[in-house]
Amino acid sequence: FGLCPPLRFGDFIRGVPKPLGIGTLTLENGAEVKGFLCESSATVDAEDVTAYGGWRAYLSTL
Repeated sequence: FGLCPPLRFGDFIRGVPKPLGIGTLTLENGAEVKGFLCESSATVDAEDVTAYGGWRAYLSTL
């Protein structure tokens, strides 16, 4: 069950602040895993970091 015991998942998820949520992510290899998502309303004025190859690469340019 990973790092969060099933009986504590409710406690954990209540602590996840807006605009984050938990959902299904598809990895480059096609595998689907659960992870953090962001509501689209929070990305309206956000910079697309895809061209940098990801968040860490983008941060290194700042």
